Amino acid sequence: MATAKILLADDEEAITTELAPFLERSGFEVAVARDGDQALTLAKSLQPDLIVLDIVMPGLNGREVCRQIRASGNWTPIVMLTRVGASGERAMSLEEGADDYLNKPFDPFELVARIRAVLRRARAGVRPLASARHLISGPLVLDRPSRRLFLDGKELTLTAKALALLEYLMLRHGEVISRQRLLDEIWGWDYPVATRAVDVRVAELRRILADDVDHPHYVETVVNEGYRFAGRVEVGE
Repeated sequence: MATAKILLADDEEAITTELAPFLERSGFEVAVARDGDQALTLAKSLQPDLIVLDIVMPGLNGREVCRQIRASGNWTPIVMLTRVGASGERAMSLEEGADDYLNKPFDPFELVARIRAVLRRARAGVRPLASARHLISGPLVLDRPSRRLFLDGKELTLTAKALALLEYLMLRHGEVISRQRLLDEIWGWDYPVATRAVDVRVAELRRILADDVDHPHYVETVVNEGYRFAGRVEVGE
């Protein structure tokens, strides 16, 4: 298998001098961009397999770089680096076409795991799930703008947290997501709940979807690790 080419765009030299060699040791070929304009140029000339894009950079910020890349019809996978707790910033990153995001500061091993997960999901020339209005898995359709869920054409009623949980898992189908990560991303950093809250919403999803825990079509438990969406997910208009 060919070595994946990663474009790392970040103006913080303290990050790139450590992170670029780490990514190379993890089996990737790495090029570094120091600002948004250089990131745009290298995204076109190098044709990387994935772009790691910091939001706060001189000149064009990461969101604008992402916006311009997508506007040109380039669907190269993008992982955004966002600030801790900036939920609005993360949401805008996905809306503008990023495939995933990671909060700064981050564990480099976590970044490598996210990169590999995104590369597994990505298909050449196909826009990311994060930009889709509808997420489709067989008879299951999640209408993201209206926050409505349908199974075999029938609308289902879910709590807001259960729907957000399902959306998060569908966007990362096939990837095992820990309870703690789900809690951080969906309930938020300051939300005073335990990981048991995740299990309660998963139970709600299984009940509403009539999903067999032993032979799941949708939400699968991975013992001692977390949950993953078991089905294939497609982009819907």
